[in-house]
Amino acid sequence: MDGIEQQDAEPAEETQGRSGEGRDRQGSGRQEGPLIALPYRPRPLQQALHEQMRRFNVVVCHRRFGKTVLCVNHLIRAAVRCPAPRPRFAYLAPTYRQAKAVAWDYLKHFTGPIPGAQRHEGELRVDLPNGARITLLGADNPDALRGLYIDGIVFDEYGQMAPRIFGEVVRPALSDRQGWAVFIGTPQGRNGFHEIYETARLDPDWFTALHRASETGLIAEEELAAARRIMTPEEYAQEFECSFESAVAGSYYGRLIEEAVAQTRIGQVPYDPRLPVHTAWDLGMDDSTAIWFAQAAGAEVRLIGYYEASGEGLEHYVRVLQQRGYVYGEHWLPHDAEVRELGTGVSRIETLASLGLKGRVLPALRIEDGVNAARLLLPRCWFDREACAAGISALRHYRRDYDEKLRAYRSRPVHDWSSHGADAFRYLSIGLAQLRDGARALPKRDRGWVV
Repeated sequence: MDGIEQQDAEPAEETQGRSGEGRDRQGSGRQEGPLIALPYRPRPLQQALHEQMRRFNVVVCHRRFGKTVLCVNHLIRAAVRCPAPRPRFAYLAPTYRQAKAVAWDYLKHFTGPIPGAQRHEGELRVDLPNGARITLLGADNPDALRGLYIDGIVFDEYGQMAPRIFGEVVRPALSDRQGWAVFIGTPQGRNGFHEIYETARLDPDWFTALHRASETGLIAEEELAAARRIMTPEEYAQEFECSFESAVAGSYYGRLIEEAVAQTRIGQVPYDPRLPVHTAWDLGMDDSTAIWFAQAAGAEVRLIGYYEASGEGLEHYVRVLQQRGYVYGEHWLPHDAEVRELGTGVSRIETLASLGLKGRVLPALRIEDGVNAARLLLPRCWFDREACAAGISALRHYRRDYDEKLRAYRSRPVHDWSSHGADAFRYLSIGLAQLRDGARALPKRDRGWVV
């Protein structure tokens, strides 16, 4: 990740503590109080961003731009100058481990000169003498943010986070105190980061910036030329020229989703009451549960809905299905739905049955077999753009794990926010294949609901 950049030609950052007067959310104005010299020498482009940013901001930048240093110091500046009582600021990375590896040393280093600052290693938190607090968090545990108020937050590599984390979790936390947000990162295909950038570009209340390596001059031309020799044109365009056109590296389904876009198979797909709605579930234990809603019309598969939530019991998901008012067919569940829980001795498929939903447990298959089934299914799929937006993002982002040492992809997928939607789609593919190829061999049973 980005190293600590200090340019001797630039003066060190100086900021002042608050006196309790005024209200400067982004820290762009001066507050009365003792002068604090921070060991931060912003480059001209970084300084311009500090000065130009508004309440909501999206910054797209090339690798080695210095985004982590920029963001950490933006948080420190705002926290030191914020006159609100007990200000709360957050840096959010895709995972808690990444937050610690990427930003914790920077946060400790740049808050070093602040008298009375307390650093809590176990909680990745710095408390400042004015009552402000800066905490590093991971988007892999979004429920840790619920119920909090936030005066300012940075989303670092937002494209690697579940798209719903802003609207459902963080945005409400900003409301009480009119907090601000910065989304910053390097493109990784048309994911959630691309979507929020395009939305922000059309909103006059948002600030957007895009910094390409060919324009910033921060990386020597010789270094860029060397990178071009060993990277594919798509990789170079993505990493250094901020192109959103490349598929996510290692994506299982990225190109198939782009084909669906090109063939206009992502648009408006209404519910057809003449056809049963099949659901496929990925059941989370401590994380999210995801559900796809599909209708089969001959060879065509229509994806009319996608739902995902975390921290909810099975009764919540049954209620979601009931409220939609569909006529249901099959409900496909992963093989571990039959495992009895230690605390209750009851399996999740039994719990669902007691709630009125009869599911069908799918056989345990290798992930590779399920991925192949999904790849065969995708060319026959039509997606409702709005109702399936989060699920489509998950399919785009679902990718192979990359071994940095061996410089090769592993056979297993990365487990992140996209896994739930992608796993549920795998189960949908397997369930539909069984329904098509083995319908006569399947045991007869009641349709999805117990009456």
